[in-house]
Amino acid sequence: MACSLVASNLDLKPGKGLRVQGEVAPEAKSFVLNLGKDSDNLCLHFNPRFEAHGDVNTIVCNSKVGGAWGEEHRESTFPFLPGSVMEVCISFDQADLTIKLPDGYSFKFPNRLNLEAINYLAADGDMKIKCLAFD
Repeated sequence: MACSLVASNLDLKPGKGLRVQGEVAPEAKSFVLNLGKDSDNLCLHFNPRFEAHGDVNTIVCNSKVGGAWGEEHRESTFPFLPGSVMEVCISFDQADLTIKLPDGYSFKFPNRLNLEAINYLAADGDMKIKCLAFD
């Protein structure tokens, strides 16, 4: 059920949002949503890990500048279940990205690249995208 999607030229402006709905694979280890300028310049690497890279039921967020990863941020709230439907909503401004999770929980991650528009989206891993919407 692994999915791979890349979209460019999105021109997502501050104040606008992205909603990703999908199905998590029954044997899911992790999935990834990357947002930014391109694959080497990501303002958000969103990586829910069911059991991957030494993490269990942890969301790992990071940024990438010029191909170099920044400092990881970990969230212990983990509302994702293998074999279930999921939805993640992401909006941003000059300072932060706001990530809203399925259980109503949300958190902020700093816009370390100070992007004025998000032009790149990539999704990969143990999740099948059913709907991608821009609000």
